Amino acid sequence: MAGHAGDSLEPLITEVLGELDYDLVELRRGGSRARQVLEIRVERRDLEKVSLEDCTRVSRALEARLDVLEGMPEHYVLEVSSPGADRPLRTESEWRRFIGRHATVTCGALPGGRQEVEILALDGEDGATQAVVRDGKGVEYRFPLSAVTQARLAFHWKR
Repeated sequence: MAGHAGDSLEPLITEVLGELDYDLVELRRGGSRARQVLEIRVERRDLEKVSLEDCTRVSRALEARLDVLEGMPEHYVLEVSSPGADRPLRTESEWRRFIGRHATVTCGALPGGRQEVEILALDGEDGATQAVVRDGKGVEYRFPLSAVTQARLAFHWKR
């Protein structure tokens, strides 16, 4: 059975990417019912930079699967790209990888609920991991990763 587009596309996309040695960083759906837009951000498993050739390879593989997916609109837009400078931080391993970098974090434990902070460390066991961050004034905060509703690397243009 080919599957149905009404089902979540993420498992299908994750499967195709895994076959090609890529990981899904972010999936955004938009557009209209008649012309759906799928924005897919991928990362190479070897952590090398994602090239145009990588995006083309992923796009062709996904199109082959999406084109035969029952219920998928005849016309859709598929955009495949690298995670970008403001990539989301969704997993503990991503947080660990970017220790020392700045991120914009939405979490009730932060004043105002959202701040740009520097990721200092992660403490604790899997499933109960605590982030240790510092704001621009030098104040440190500690909160469980499970309390974070959104986090993205912060990007500033050099002047």
